[in-house]
Amino acid sequence: MSSLRIPDLAGKVFLVTGASTGIGAAVALALGEQGASVAVHYNASKASAEKVVAGIEKAGAKAFLVGGDVATAKGPAEIVEKAAKHFGRLDGLINNAGSLVSRKPVGDGDDVFDHAVFDLNAHSVVRASRAALPWLRKQGGVVINTTSISARNGGGGGAVLYAASKGFVSTITRGLAKEWVGDRIRVNAVAPGLIDTLFHERGTPAAMYKAQESSIPMGRAGTPEECVGTYLFLASDALSGYITGQVIEVNGGQLMP
Repeated sequence: MSSLRIPDLAGKVFLVTGASTGIGAAVALALGEQGASVAVHYNASKASAEKVVAGIEKAGAKAFLVGGDVATAKGPAEIVEKAAKHFGRLDGLINNAGSLVSRKPVGDGDDVFDHAVFDLNAHSVVRASRAALPWLRKQGGVVINTTSISARNGGGGGAVLYAASKGFVSTITRGLAKEWVGDRIRVNAVAPGLIDTLFHERGTPAAMYKAQESSIPMGRAGTPEECVGTYLFLASDALSGYITGQVIEVNGGQLMP
């Protein structure tokens, strides 16, 4: 993406949650290549996040490393405040942090597991977005949420709760788009399909992964970098200024709603 230039992203400030690896890391690096200042959030993978920061700074942009657990009640707000106060403003929030937690059939779960999945994938989006609202209201901005193909198809084996939490993300994307349009804040989401990331290395058995891959018309999983263009498109008022409340599918044709 380094040869691509989207002029209206230069000089803006973005916070990307879950930016140490995978899609979040690729998006954070791409925003830096566009000349944006980027707050790179991590929870457990500090060393990986530091590499992302170094990549952004190598591209000539400013980066800020911010740690914290988005699954806690106060974590998202603290992360947003640290990032916004460091740069003095916030033009965009990309709610990307999330995880399967573990594959577990609903019948084998309990309240503790249920809350863990929803706190990480759903409640964190509400809390971070709410904390970002006063900053975004100052000049207008964007919120881009990462949902999933599972929000539409119910998820694979043992991932029903994860899929339900992502369905929440898709729905709140549409609702916040209507609530916040008067503040000149656009809210959209990206729904990746099967993307080759640590998410699947850690949580998807090889046989299940191959079965999912075989259902993709393009014949393969996607890469984090192949998701980046959609995030940049939604982040740019010049490219998507009349788009809000949308969920854009990036899945190689695996799902054609």
